[in-house]
Amino acid sequence: MILDHLVQVLEADAVTVLLLAQDGVTLEYAGTRGFSSVLPSRSERVGTGLAGQVALSRRPLHFPEMREASLHPDWQRVLRQDGLTSYYAVPVMSKGKVLGVIEVLNRGSLELSPGWIESLDLLVGQLAIAVENCNLFEALERQNLALRLAYDETIEGWARALDFRDKETEGHSRRVTERTVELCRALGLPPEDLVDVRRGALLHDIGKMAIPDAILLKAGPLTDEEWVVMRKHPDTAVELLAPIKFLRPALDIPQCHHEKWDGTGYPAGLRGAAIPLTARAFAVVDVFDALTSDRPYRAAWTREQALEHIQAGAGTHFDPQVVTVFLEMLQQT
Repeated sequence: MILDHLVQVLEADAVTVLLLAQDGVTLEYAGTRGFSSVLPSRSERVGTGLAGQVALSRRPLHFPEMREASLHPDWQRVLRQDGLTSYYAVPVMSKGKVLGVIEVLNRGSLELSPGWIESLDLLVGQLAIAVENCNLFEALERQNLALRLAYDETIEGWARALDFRDKETEGHSRRVTERTVELCRALGLPPEDLVDVRRGALLHDIGKMAIPDAILLKAGPLTDEEWVVMRKHPDTAVELLAPIKFLRPALDIPQCHHEKWDGTGYPAGLRGAAIPLTARAFAVVDVFDALTSDRPYRAAWTREQALEHIQAGAGTHFDPQVVTVFLEMLQQT
């Protein structure tokens, strides 16, 4: 938009806008108007070329006759082919920092009247504001990405700590997380929801932090009283995670992954579609991974045995539709 205004307001035959790259030493062409020839380069170094001299000196540069300027032969060819003979460039600055350069070229002489200069300065100021706003937005985006990566690394650390506590399931959280994300994608969940699926899957057993070792690591079967304690871990997960605002959308799996399709699961005895889809998907993946992993009390089942068990549980333990998609997904791997 500013390029178009430069052409119209200044009655220029050609204009360019170059912006300073993040490396601080390269000017990159953000846009041009009025050239019929292909420009010989997409960037210039600060200090070299006409625009680079303007950025380095922070002062306007005027050549009433372009033949007086020292130019690369490729640029001389472009100017000759387009008939551009006069040149004026100004730095784009904000808060004492160079953001870029605007170049104005004409086939005739440039009348640098006070009104012309004032119009150019106004457009340069508008461009500086726009570029500064874009830079601030990009910096905010980078900060948000870094913060999100830090969050996810912290969550992965929690998941590894849980796996290390229970040596029987070491690596379990990572495996079920990857496969649950894959299954939810196959079930049609939008990409933006998969972030919460991943976090919820990694933290599915976070509530077990409150389970005493005597129960969690018990080699034999649990007593009725011990099962009461064990079945509290989904509610404990909610108590731990709900105060953390960015993890609230990821609560479905930690809270509901032990619910069953027929309503016989825990902690709330949810039935059918009342169970969140992500938790229904995770339940299938979780059981499959548990069955195909070695335990001190039994060897891992074969893939075929585990799949037969999953199919047998469709309609009682598992959502039949989720089981169908899961089986189709495994056939492709």
